[in-house]
Amino acid sequence: MLTLLQAIYALCALSLGLYTAGQALLLWRYWRTRRLKAATPPLEDLPHVTVQLPLYNEANVACQLIDAVAAVDYPRDKLLIQVLDDSKDLTVQLVALKLAALEARGIRAQHIRRADRAGFKAGALAEGLRQCDSEYIAIFDADFLPPSDFLRRTLPYLLNDPSIGIVQSRWGHRNAEENSLTRAQRLSIDTHFVVEQAARNRSGWLIPFNGAGGVWRRSCLEAAGGWSSDTLTEDLDLSYRAQLAGWRSQFLPEVEVRGEIPPQLAAYKQQQARWATGSTQCLLKLARPIVSSRLGVSQKIMAIQHLCQYLPQPLMLLMLLLTPPLLLAGGLKGLSLAPLGIIGLAPPLMYVASQMRLYDSRGALRAMTAFPALLLIGAGLSLSNSLAVAAALLGAKPPFRRTPKFERDWKRSRYALSADVTLWLELALMGYAFWAAALAWDLQRELCVYLLIYALSLATVGGWSLRESWILRRRPSATASQPAAEFAESS
Repeated sequence: MLTLLQAIYALCALSLGLYTAGQALLLWRYWRTRRLKAATPPLEDLPHVTVQLPLYNEANVACQLIDAVAAVDYPRDKLLIQVLDDSKDLTVQLVALKLAALEARGIRAQHIRRADRAGFKAGALAEGLRQCDSEYIAIFDADFLPPSDFLRRTLPYLLNDPSIGIVQSRWGHRNAEENSLTRAQRLSIDTHFVVEQAARNRSGWLIPFNGAGGVWRRSCLEAAGGWSSDTLTEDLDLSYRAQLAGWRSQFLPEVEVRGEIPPQLAAYKQQQARWATGSTQCLLKLARPIVSSRLGVSQKIMAIQHLCQYLPQPLMLLMLLLTPPLLLAGGLKGLSLAPLGIIGLAPPLMYVASQMRLYDSRGALRAMTAFPALLLIGAGLSLSNSLAVAAALLGAKPPFRRTPKFERDWKRSRYALSADVTLWLELALMGYAFWAAALAWDLQRELCVYLLIYALSLATVGGWSLRESWILRRRPSATASQPAAEFAESS
């Protein structure tokens, strides 16, 4: 039994090392290609474009999104705004009034309502596609505000290169300084776009469509099989299927579209769990097609590596659970994790690289002060994300739960979420991690720091969740006149 536990522990450590090596490769490729920039082709003939805005109970942000899209610099006779509105609250009336005002100004808009939420966001996007004939489809989630020149800066790539099927912009942030949680997320999001997306795109590797802030070529979308709701990350799924079918994606880091970062931990936790389930579902669905495709070896490896992005968390959780019995049995003696620690420097260096690219030295240094919070929150969500990964691996079909958008103080919002049952499991795991750290102090002190970080991460997330629950319980009942459950329901 001891040998088996040692083998599992070593396999987890090796798998973590391999994934992190992929991150180190991305950092190296980013550094080698950081000066490359795709030249913007000329835009001559302006095609007809449909802008799709999928909504579900977005009363806080729906109108400003519609206003931003209506202000895009593009001929009105060649622009159609589709509001794909599955809402069950005040959003419906607000959108109807806003679109009536736009139509009075000569701006074409459709308010598309469905009898049910079949297929969730994927179903809404597919329904909108059936009701338009544009060759180019731009998509924005409810919290995003496109710049006025968005279409004029993205369409030229599609018009001048028929092999490009998707153009993806870089996400910016509307509320990065709202609290320590949003500052931590900014660091993570910036690194994904500035380093990872750029490195993958410039290296000829597959990149995902991020669900918002992008433009699709309709023929590409349809050739790839269209929107599918069999995963919780329909954007990742379709973009990979499109690239497997021979289409190319173009990432434009210089085109920024700002969105809202979840300022509430419960909302962020729900978002991450959905992404963890969805990306793992895509791994199960697409791994075989990727391996058997005509892609190059490096393209296949890095595509699989990307789809495995949430697997490190269950691996780390399993290592934590195995540590106390192995410590007590002396099973970790002679097992050096130093190589894992060295290669583990790659992610922090990626964060530094992204901030140096976006800001001056003072701004980058200030942004990097959020790294400790990002480390604690990321590790603290490992249980929740591990359960989400396990759900995908076991073939479960969790409901699609949208991330609430607040615009203002989440504490007063009708859409604020309560802590879920994993809070109590996280607190129990926190106690286990502190016990493991105490054992390591007595038996193998080089493991103590790693275990303490894990314990403190779980304590941070658990304490944060308890504080949010306390805030929601204390607010006036009128503030929460519409229960959050209505926002989060799956049908």
